[in-house]
Amino acid sequence: MTLPVGKLPTGLLGELLQLGPSQANEVLLGPAVGEDACAIRVPAGILIAATDPITLTGREVGAHAVKVNANDIAVMGARPRWFLAAILLPVGTDEAAVREVFEGIRAGLDEVGAVLVGGHTEITRVVTQPVVVGQMLGLCERNSFLRTGGATAGDVVLQVGSAPIEGAAVLAAEASARLASVGLELLDRARNALRSPGISIVRPALRAAELGATALHDPTEGGLSAGLYELAEASGIGLELDGEAVLWFEPGTALCAVVGADPWGTLASGTLLAVFPAALSERALEGLEADGYSTSAIATARTGSGVRFADGRPLARYERDELSRVLGSG
Repeated sequence: MTLPVGKLPTGLLGELLQLGPSQANEVLLGPAVGEDACAIRVPAGILIAATDPITLTGREVGAHAVKVNANDIAVMGARPRWFLAAILLPVGTDEAAVREVFEGIRAGLDEVGAVLVGGHTEITRVVTQPVVVGQMLGLCERNSFLRTGGATAGDVVLQVGSAPIEGAAVLAAEASARLASVGLELLDRARNALRSPGISIVRPALRAAELGATALHDPTEGGLSAGLYELAEASGIGLELDGEAVLWFEPGTALCAVVGADPWGTLASGTLLAVFPAALSERALEGLEADGYSTSAIATARTGSGVRFADGRPLARYERDELSRVLGSG
């Protein structure tokens, strides 16, 4: 069976991850469906490491790669510190374009407080647009870290930041010819979405950890829907969803409507899912909002499985991101 473009189906990925050798003793959290990074015990604490590529767009790939990888470190409760990048550029790339990628990387690193420590750059016939595969590392100096699978029945899921911010930016860059009916103000907001409101959730994630979060997750491919399902499955619980409480990014939903994409399944970097015990959730929500982060309680963890609205309807699941479908990339 030919596989579609995008993330591997979760069943297949879970099976493949079970085929490797047993984890070494120092590996506290290895590869697992739904988890954002790994955790390795080292003498100074716990090393957190993550890797992600930017492939759906060639626009602003440098800063984009830094931020999505930094997000994966922050949701483990660690501050991003060290970044490596494998940069693949198509034939015909000029010096100005290379400088632009590196300038974006440096700007992204300045924003998240990390530094470039290595990588590889080449011109290759294998790609048709710039591709950056990033690796970010951080360090938990305390002997604990957060994971996606930390929710228990009764916990409350807060959404911090709206969705789909990343999806809006990618659509504005890659589907401009199909967006003539979109108002200029909305289109400009979509084009600038990587910078404002931005896709970095490093600061709110670290703040949520300080406020007592028991689990954090960074929805990316497959959108808010995939993120909620990953959270539920990694934690072994079900989620009861309040659809009216979800925070939507208006330019993202408007562009999705024009191209026929469901915002629930559209790239959602810029959104944080933060889980708190019920007794702490209201104080956490107030604390995050006081710090300037749009926050809403959107779901409650229940015994069972899956993600359902209060009336029992299941939330549609998107293992393949909607942008892969509507942009015709596979």
